[in-house]
Amino acid sequence: MKKQIRIYIYIIGLILIDQLSKIWALSALRGTEGIAVIPNVFELSYLENRGAAFGILQDHQIFFVLITVAAAVILTWIYRRIPQPKKYIPLRISYALIMAGAFGNLIDRVFRGYVVDFFYFKWIDFPVFNVADIYVTVTMILLLILILFFYKEEDLDFLNRKGKHGRDNRN
Repeated sequence: MKKQIRIYIYIIGLILIDQLSKIWALSALRGTEGIAVIPNVFELSYLENRGAAFGILQDHQIFFVLITVAAAVILTWIYRRIPQPKKYIPLRISYALIMAGAFGNLIDRVFRGYVVDFFYFKWIDFPVFNVADIYVTVTMILLLILILFFYKEEDLDFLNRKGKHGRDNRN
């Protein structure tokens, strides 16, 4: 039970970091030209994103709220099935990161009507992003590496309703 509570404390802490960074961006960057951290390479530049990644699906906030809630329910169902051995710690970390990223941006959508973005790689003209986006991106890269190089197929049997031997996988 302590481990269950601990993961949610981590998620709240990560969300707090994201939200504090956005509050800073709102107060320091909104209405300015931004800050060139490394001129012509990396800037802190305020943007109100009313869509998804790369600005797609502009002004569909209800859609994003519903998708986020549905994804959170599914991911929590998966998380609760993750076995306890230490080799599954990376999956628990992935859960914390992706939930923090999803809820960090959800908070923006619900309370502001848009997501605050402010990191901009000008050199490659990469879309402006935020801390929550970093959480989600790192999670996806981590999961790809774990699935391709670390876990074997049988390590992920817990995702089935019943495990390899027909028994419930919840430990």
